[in-house]
Amino acid sequence: MLGDDAELTAALRAAQDGNESAFRTVYRAVHPRLLGYVRTLVGDHDAEDVASEAWLQIARDLERFDGDADRFRGWAARIARNRALDHIRMRGRRPAIGGDETELAGRPAESDTAGEAMEALATDSTLSLIARLPQDQAEAVVLRVVVGLDAKSAAETLGKRPGAVRTAAHRGLKRLAELLSCDPESGGGLDALPPQREPRGRAVTSASVTHTRARTQKDM
Repeated sequence: MLGDDAELTAALRAAQDGNESAFRTVYRAVHPRLLGYVRTLVGDHDAEDVASEAWLQIARDLERFDGDADRFRGWAARIARNRALDHIRMRGRRPAIGGDETELAGRPAESDTAGEAMEALATDSTLSLIARLPQDQAEAVVLRVVVGLDAKSAAETLGKRPGAVRTAAHRGLKRLAELLSCDPESGGGLDALPPQREPRGRAVTSASVTHTRARTQKDM
């Protein structure tokens, strides 16, 4: 397990034992990327509210979660996606889907375009460009590159096949590279996103809604 993941896993387990400081550590480590994912689904205006709802559920169900930092990211992303889709349904809007994802399922993924590290580009600038991608590609890119899930965990979150997610992410990153090259504020190129995580042979673990914790984002 990587050093950062080991530290996050330790904080996660302490948070499950009721350590509020550890929970804040988990929140600070995961929230920025989770918020970025929510933004691709509901837009900037509603993202904070939807992310808050997701964290309330995460806090409430945390005692029943079983897994390490890697699984937690996938579990949290699934909760955030469900809250975002509930929000979209309530508002009577649908995410813009770019094409039929089934055509991707049987195709092998091409070489990993996001293999180049991309830390230089500002998050807000990156996400504004990602939001211009078809929805299936935007979600795949954000889950794999921004949230940091491997293809299997991202596929579990989206309810799709890993091969479909890899292909959607590759196509999205290819298009993103074109957008970055045309954006004068981006700094140019695919030098700004972190590399996609490789599969680690684990699926996301879901937890049922049972217990409530008295935590809010004001405490974080």
